[in-house]
Amino acid sequence: MHANLQSIMPQVIATWCEQEGHEVTMICYTGQEDLSKALPQGINLVFISAFTQAALLAYALSNFFRSQGAVTVLGGPHARCYPDDAVQYFDYVFGFTNKKTITELLNDCTARPLGGKYITASSQPGSFCGVEERWKFIEPTLKKAPLLKIVPMLGSVGCPYTCPFCIDSTVPYQPLDFQVIKKDLQFLLSKFKKPWVAWHDPNFGIRFDENMEAIATAAPPKSFHFIAESSLSVLTEKHLKVLRDNGFAALLPGIESWYELGNKSRTSHMSGEQKVKQVSEHVRLLFDYIPYIQTNFVLGLDSDEGSEPFELTKRFIDKSPNAFPGYSLLTAFGEAAPLNLEYQKAGRVLPFPFHFLNNHLAMNVKPRNYNWIDFYDKVIDLTAYSFSAKALYRRFKNTPDLTSRWMNFMRAISSEGYGRLRFYRQVRKHLVEDRSFRSYFEGETNRLPAFYSNIIKKDLGVWYQWLPQGAIAHNPNAYLQKQRAQ
Repeated sequence: MHANLQSIMPQVIATWCEQEGHEVTMICYTGQEDLSKALPQGINLVFISAFTQAALLAYALSNFFRSQGAVTVLGGPHARCYPDDAVQYFDYVFGFTNKKTITELLNDCTARPLGGKYITASSQPGSFCGVEERWKFIEPTLKKAPLLKIVPMLGSVGCPYTCPFCIDSTVPYQPLDFQVIKKDLQFLLSKFKKPWVAWHDPNFGIRFDENMEAIATAAPPKSFHFIAESSLSVLTEKHLKVLRDNGFAALLPGIESWYELGNKSRTSHMSGEQKVKQVSEHVRLLFDYIPYIQTNFVLGLDSDEGSEPFELTKRFIDKSPNAFPGYSLLTAFGEAAPLNLEYQKAGRVLPFPFHFLNNHLAMNVKPRNYNWIDFYDKVIDLTAYSFSAKALYRRFKNTPDLTSRWMNFMRAISSEGYGRLRFYRQVRKHLVEDRSFRSYFEGETNRLPAFYSNIIKKDLGVWYQWLPQGAIAHNPNAYLQKQRAQ
């Protein structure tokens, strides 16, 4: 993870372990460190927190540490999404985790070479260690960030919405202690002149008045720069004025689809052209108060058909030229959401290695209404349109804030814009020219194309030799088979 995207839960785990009297080292791996030198020697217990895209590296590290006699534990999104796969390579795999589950493990930490054990609490923790308690683990990671130093915080866990593809769709919304939030913000003012804070809530500001009161009473107006992911339904003009006055510099609202999921954008009774018009007007309103907006879309949903959803997104880009578009390919992350069972029942989930499941390197659900070449043609066309010279110029021209202009430009020419476009074109080329490559996408073979296996070898580097046998493959229908067995 980039240093400015560091996760909160590993810091909490580290703090809990210290509170139990243990000596703790925490490393946020950004991809730049030489892990062979950074990892400590002679340790007894290793916690690894990983998104699914980092699962193969996590498996390799677990194999290495177990060979050194350490007990290994996996947590994070991958552990929740693919527990049955992960227990093959770790001694323990944690779903929901609280201090009690950690303490019990610390008191009975036994290697399990014949098969790992899955442990989960009944729900997410009701409280987390504050920023001051976690600071000794936050600060070393922030030093790795080149310019901005962004501190992660939480105001809530879970989500009030039920988007069927989302890992939080079945997790009850739960606000955290607003007095702790206030205390955390006051502590940050002792470390930075004007701190940057990123709220890691799936939807920040559901309890809007309480959140804003905690911020407003922590310090004078505009003492902070805030970044938050929020739904358009929360971002009324009244709320936007409050957000501006309290220093919110960037918002990431989810639009997702032009045909469904309208409850997040106050368009539940609209679709298609009507929704584009309504959302575009709302996004223009956001820019009256907030300098940087990223709008998030999911491509390949079952409600999408033909050219229209892609053309509507182009129309939105024309109507909202200063908004940065964030695109995700529909991905079924194991047990993350109930909708994944339906995909598996229909035989639509493909066994793409975990390494590519990051919402853009691979779409592991066969589209309902497109063939693969047609789908990639449309994704490539939309991506090229979004980051064309004309679009970049209009985004630059219509964004008055200098920092926002620079961020938009750098993101467009980096791996997020041009880089993804190059990758999508490579995939499309192989789909057309290589029948075995196309067969893998059609689910006719499980033989992984060399195009993907070579990327894994290159990315893992020296850690590829520690990848356990069989770890690249996984059962894409494990969730369905487990449900039927139960």
